Amino acid sequence: VQLQASGGGLVQAGGSLRLSCVASGLTFSRYNMGWFRQAPGKEREFVAVVNWTTGRTFYSDSVNGRFTISGDSTKNAMYLQMNGLKPEDTAVYYCAADPKSSIRAWPPTHPDVYNYWGQGTQVTVSS
Repeated sequence: VQLQASGGGLVQAGGSLRLSCVASGLTFSRYNMGWFRQAPGKEREFVAVVNWTTGRTFYSDSVNGRFTISGDSTKNAMYLQMNGLKPEDTAVYYCAADPKSSIRAWPPTHPDVYNYWGQGTQVTVSS
Protein backbone atom coordinates (compact mmCIF):
# COMPACT_ATOMS: atom_id res chain seq x y z
CA VAL A 1 0.00 0.00 0.00
CA GLN A 2 1.29 3.41 -0.93
CA LEU A 3 -0.11 6.86 -0.35
CA GLN A 4 1.42 9.78 -2.22
CA ALA A 5 0.59 13.26 -0.99
CA SER A 6 1.31 16.38 -3.01
CA GLY A 7 0.19 19.95 -3.57
CA GLY A 8 1.79 21.75 -0.68
CA GLY A 9 3.60 25.03 -1.03
CA LEU A 10 4.01 28.58 0.18
CA VAL A 11 0.96 30.82 0.19
CA GLN A 12 -0.02 34.11 1.77
CA ALA A 13 -2.61 34.30 4.51
CA GLY A 14 -6.09 34.20 3.02
CA GLY A 15 -4.95 32.17 0.06
CA SER A 16 -5.84 28.66 -1.06
CA LEU A 17 -4.14 25.37 -1.77
CA ARG A 18 -5.39 22.00 -2.92
CA LEU A 19 -3.66 18.91 -1.59
CA SER A 20 -3.88 15.58 -3.37
CA CYS A 21 -3.38 12.03 -2.14
CA VAL A 22 -3.15 9.16 -4.59
CA ALA A 23 -3.44 5.65 -3.22
CA SER A 24 -2.18 2.40 -4.69
CA GLY A 25 -2.47 -1.15 -3.44
CA LEU A 26 -5.79 -0.68 -1.71
CA THR A 27 -9.44 -0.47 -2.60
CA PHE A 28 -9.95 3.18 -1.90
CA SER A 29 -13.66 3.02 -1.30
CA ARG A 30 -13.32 0.52 1.56
CA TYR A 31 -11.26 2.81 3.75
CA ASN A 32 -11.76 5.82 5.92
CA MET A 33 -9.37 8.33 4.41
CA GLY A 34 -8.06 11.14 6.53
CA TRP A 35 -5.82 14.18 6.55
CA PHE A 36 -3.57 15.04 9.46
CA ARG A 37 -0.98 17.74 9.99
CA GLN A 38 2.04 18.24 12.16
CA ALA A 39 3.69 21.53 12.96
CA PRO A 40 7.24 21.72 14.32
CA GLY A 41 7.36 20.77 17.97
CA LYS A 42 3.73 19.69 18.04
CA GLU A 43 1.90 16.40 17.92
CA ARG A 44 0.21 15.15 14.80
CA GLU A 45 -3.23 16.72 14.58
CA PHE A 46 -6.41 15.46 12.95
CA VAL A 47 -7.73 17.66 10.14
CA ALA A 48 -10.48 15.85 8.21
CA VAL A 49 -11.80 12.41 7.32
CA VAL A 50 -14.16 10.92 4.77
CA ASN A 51 -15.95 7.58 4.60
CA TRP A 52 -16.55 6.76 0.95
CA THR A 53 -19.31 4.23 1.62
CA THR A 54 -21.56 6.57 3.59
CA GLY A 55 -20.28 9.84 2.22
CA ARG A 56 -19.81 11.16 5.72
CA THR A 57 -17.15 13.75 6.38
CA PHE A 58 -15.84 15.26 9.59
CA TYR A 59 -13.55 18.20 10.23
CA SER A 60 -11.61 19.52 13.15
CA ASP A 61 -13.00 22.71 14.64
CA SER A 62 -9.93 24.63 13.52
CA VAL A 63 -10.56 23.98 9.80
CA ASN A 64 -14.32 23.48 9.65
CA GLY A 65 -15.82 25.85 7.12
CA ARG A 66 -12.49 26.55 5.43
CA PHE A 67 -11.29 23.12 4.28
CA THR A 68 -13.16 20.59 2.16
CA ILE A 69 -12.29 16.92 1.76
CA SER A 70 -13.28 15.15 -1.44
CA GLY A 71 -12.19 12.37 -3.71
CA ASP A 72 -12.34 10.58 -7.02
CA SER A 73 -12.68 6.84 -6.60
CA THR A 74 -11.95 6.25 -10.29
CA LYS A 75 -8.50 7.70 -9.71
CA ASN A 76 -8.05 6.40 -6.17
CA ALA A 77 -7.43 10.00 -5.24
CA MET A 78 -8.42 12.19 -2.33
CA TYR A 79 -8.20 15.95 -2.11
CA LEU A 80 -8.14 18.62 0.56
CA GLN A 81 -9.22 22.03 -0.66
CA MET A 82 -7.90 24.61 1.78
CA ASN A 83 -9.32 28.12 1.62
CA GLY A 84 -8.83 31.07 3.89
CA LEU A 85 -5.45 29.80 4.99
CA LYS A 86 -3.95 31.17 8.18
CA PRO A 87 -0.36 31.16 9.45
CA GLU A 88 -1.41 28.61 12.08
CA ASP A 89 -2.23 26.18 9.27
CA THR A 90 1.49 25.90 8.56
CA ALA A 91 2.48 22.25 8.94
CA VAL A 92 3.38 19.09 7.13
CA TYR A 93 0.16 17.54 5.91
CA TYR A 94 -0.26 13.77 5.75
CA CYS A 95 -2.92 11.60 4.19
CA ALA A 96 -3.78 8.33 5.88
CA ALA A 97 -5.96 5.26 5.41
CA ASP A 98 -7.96 3.36 8.02
CA PRO A 99 -8.82 -0.12 6.73
CA LYS A 100 -11.50 -0.86 9.32
CA SER A 101 -14.05 1.62 8.10
CA SER A 102 -16.90 -0.90 8.38
CA ILE A 103 -16.46 -1.33 12.14
CA ARG A 104 -14.75 1.89 13.21
CA ALA A 105 -16.56 4.29 15.50
CA TRP A 106 -17.21 7.59 13.79
CA PRO A 107 -15.41 9.88 13.45
CA PRO A 108 -11.97 8.27 13.46
CA THR A 109 -9.80 11.16 14.58
CA HIS A 110 -6.96 9.41 16.40
CA PRO A 111 -3.86 8.79 14.27
CA ASP A 112 -3.35 5.34 15.83
CA VAL A 113 -6.31 3.86 13.94
CA TYR A 114 -4.75 4.67 10.58
CA ASN A 115 -2.52 1.91 9.26
CA TYR A 116 -1.15 3.61 6.17
CA TRP A 117 0.43 7.01 5.78
CA GLY A 118 1.70 9.15 2.96
CA GLN A 119 5.05 10.89 3.12
CA GLY A 120 3.68 14.34 3.86
CA THR A 121 3.61 17.62 1.98
CA GLN A 122 4.69 20.96 3.45
CA VAL A 123 2.20 23.81 3.66
CA THR A 124 3.57 27.20 4.69
CA VAL A 125 1.29 30.18 5.17
CA SER A 126 2.94 33.57 5.47
CA SER A 127 1.34 36.47 7.33
